[in-house]
Amino acid sequence: MITTLFGHQVTAALENLTGWALIQDGRAIRKDFEFKDFEASWAFMNRIAMTAEKMNHHPDWRNVYNRVEITLTTHDADGITTKDITLAEKIESYAGDALTEADNKAPTSLNTEVSDCE
Repeated sequence: MITTLFGHQVTAALENLTGWALIQDGRAIRKDFEFKDFEASWAFMNRIAMTAEKMNHHPDWRNVYNRVEITLTTHDADGITTKDITLAEKIESYAGDALTEADNKAPTSLNTEVSDCE
């Protein structure tokens, strides 16, 4: 059984995840990243994909050139679970690694507001 995190549990977890924001009425977290170029953003996504597959927990994401938008939620729980927090922590470590791989240009958070682009 998957346990959904609520209120203070999510807030406490987000304290260690810089730039991640609650969205969808607290049922998901999101962060946008910007890299040096498409190659760096794609390499970042590749690392996440391998981890997500091993975890059997896949992000909702979008890539446009050097930007990657990532939303995490656990659909089976209709909210945020430890799976989302664990994957977000791994994503943060991969973003930090991209710092040295992308000519020392750190990924940066973009606007965390969600707009309906479809």
